[in-house]
Amino acid sequence: MDSEVALRKIIHIDMDAFYASVEQRDDPALRGLPLAVGGSRERGVVMAASYEARRFGVRSAMPSATAGRLCPDLLFVKPRFEVYRAVSEEIRAVFARHTPVIEPVALDEAYLDVTENLLGLPTATAVAKAIRAEILERTGLVASAGVSYNKFLAKVASDYRKPDALFVITPAMGPDFVAALPIGRFHGVGPVTEAKMKRLGIETGADLRAWDLERLREAFGSAGAYYHAVARGLDMRPVRAHRVRKSIGAETTFSEDTAAFDVLAARLAPLFDKVWAGADAKGMRARTVTLKLKFSDFAQVTRAKSLSVPVADRAALERIGLDLLAGLFPLRRSARLIGIALSGFEHGEEAEPLQLGLGL
Repeated sequence: MDSEVALRKIIHIDMDAFYASVEQRDDPALRGLPLAVGGSRERGVVMAASYEARRFGVRSAMPSATAGRLCPDLLFVKPRFEVYRAVSEEIRAVFARHTPVIEPVALDEAYLDVTENLLGLPTATAVAKAIRAEILERTGLVASAGVSYNKFLAKVASDYRKPDALFVITPAMGPDFVAALPIGRFHGVGPVTEAKMKRLGIETGADLRAWDLERLREAFGSAGAYYHAVARGLDMRPVRAHRVRKSIGAETTFSEDTAAFDVLAARLAPLFDKVWAGADAKGMRARTVTLKLKFSDFAQVTRAKSLSVPVADRAALERIGLDLLAGLFPLRRSARLIGIALSGFEHGEEAEPLQLGLGL
């Protein structure tokens, strides 16, 4: 392992049920109740679910009607993105007290490189503890943190014992921890890929590690190199504090393929929210909207529309995205993934596409 990479100390911070937790914080009457942020029971999509709702199987990106059937007492509240962005900025200010090397992933999630931390705390674990305490004191919200020597393991660690968790994966633990990890817990392995891996006999990290690079590339294309590395506890990607962003996008992979326009439109709804919130939080305005569909045979198609002026608001993004989707119908085969992206930024920050004795 390269010595510079080996000495990295990475924290992944993930706010617990962020949108729903903000709503429960601001309205005490909602605390302890199953709550969904999103559309009504009759139509719409769940954007976020409280942990009380998750116990019934309610999940983000789920049709609201399905969520209502799973949890008849589920309460729906409309999203308040201005509030979520303001809270996210408060959280970002906490990060900045400890390190300038911050890579935001979403309003509620970020990677931090604390190989050198501004307050001189002795370990990355101490930094993570301090950050969680400061976020709770400043916002009244709970963050989970993962600490490790690379981004992949830090992300896995933050999710390992959520909610309200701090978990550390040291260099000595890394390879064995990954070997025992169920393949569905690997960041970057979605439901469809998980199902494919299980059909191929890959149930755990140890099973994945048994495949050589060439075989993984044959089975999974360009993602094969990533799977080969992380199965060995390796991830050389740095935390990028100043990424040059060329597009902001979001996509979702389905547990069941579909060729129904209404279903695909419903699954786009939370993606419109996420993409617009990401661009708006940075004051970025784009002229091009791109829709992506990937089919059951892994072929994919994209459609884009470029405007003479920037996309005005979230509603305009939705109109354009749904027009692009309608232009692909009728579909000749079912889709397994849908995505939406903004690009062609007019001003300001432009960025790349989203997505050992170490004292941790």
